[in-house]
Amino acid sequence: MKRSVLWPWSLPLIEQDRLTLPAMLQQHGYHTACIGKWHLGWDWPIDADGHVSDEFDGVAIAANKRVPLGKRVAFSRPIASGPTSRGFNYYFGDDVPNFPPRCFIENDHTVGIPSVDKPKGMFGHDGPTLAGWDLSVVLPTLAQKAAAYIEQRAKHPEQPFFLYVPLTAPHTPIAPSPHFAGKSEAGIYGDFVHEVDWVLGQVLAALDRTGAADRTLVIFTSDNGSPQRNGVNMSGPIGSVKKFGHDPSRPWRGMKSDAWEAGHRVPYIVRWPGRTPAGETSAEPIILTDLMRTFATLVGHSLPQDSAEDSFDILAALEGKKMDPPAHDHLIHHSGNGVFAIRQGDWKLILGKGSGGFSRYKAPANAPSGQLYHLGDDPDELNNLYREKPEIVERLSQLLKSVRQSDGSYQLSAAARQ
Repeated sequence: MKRSVLWPWSLPLIEQDRLTLPAMLQQHGYHTACIGKWHLGWDWPIDADGHVSDEFDGVAIAANKRVPLGKRVAFSRPIASGPTSRGFNYYFGDDVPNFPPRCFIENDHTVGIPSVDKPKGMFGHDGPTLAGWDLSVVLPTLAQKAAAYIEQRAKHPEQPFFLYVPLTAPHTPIAPSPHFAGKSEAGIYGDFVHEVDWVLGQVLAALDRTGAADRTLVIFTSDNGSPQRNGVNMSGPIGSVKKFGHDPSRPWRGMKSDAWEAGHRVPYIVRWPGRTPAGETSAEPIILTDLMRTFATLVGHSLPQDSAEDSFDILAALEGKKMDPPAHDHLIHHSGNGVFAIRQGDWKLILGKGSGGFSRYKAPANAPSGQLYHLGDDPDELNNLYREKPEIVERLSQLLKSVRQSDGSYQLSAAARQ
């Protein structure tokens, strides 16, 4: 995908033969589960014996074909190419809460048959919905299922487990449970964030109850920054939560999907008793894809060259050690609208005038064609040095071009260090 995300009924983004993190861990005896949102595509059964893949190439489906396609989905049949075909022993969750079908999915079947249209006034795209579907019960259900999975795996202490919990919150639809109404001072959005904290608490409590906490690595993070919506009508205007005096992106410039720092800088909290020092912070630049090579190191897996192409081993950083040299020689950014950026050391080059994402910013007509910031001196990305430092623009442009033409950042960096 060059920009945007998957939309209703889109086909799987992960190729069938792609080595995934859970599939790798399965090879080392782990039981693996995904409980939460699976926004990576499915091959939905349609009509009597067909699948969506019979009619579309690639992953994208034209918008005018999605609603009619949803009417043809055969929910009594198994769903192909979902999480259990990509390395997970067990799955429970939903596609995306603002997409059809509105129902839970367990392994490769929907839980119930979504047989009614989306009620008027319910947030999201039109399409099949389970009768009585209530968006506010999604998070509590995921919390319950995650805790139950941990308790079930505790009955098999001889087998380690990997649990991936991609929450539907605080993404739209912003639908906190009634129990959390008014719990924050930042409106409906703040209440939803409060509920996210509660879900994490349920997971940690389950680890404590089962005695697994001391031997379990827990990572709490996010896939992107916030669009800063206030939650009105389960959404709200971009940036509207700031009226409560709360800026989820502070201190970084921009918001979700931007090439600016707030688009990608996210919390990354690790608890690993006996390995990760408590109460410390690290300045090591890392990317979520680094988990693949790091976990491969932990379990002693030799990764093939055609996997984890942009993943680096950050085990030393997780253990509180300074990495010298850093794990990454460079970091690549990619905005929601397809704008590339590259960072090396403190220098960051953005190949475009604006944010490349949600921020409502229009560059002046005389603005340079790109942006160059020194994040050490200018973490707010306000002093564009694109015209003043042409040699750095050229160097970073060539490095980004080399990465895009290579077999991945890891192989390129390994070759450069030899």
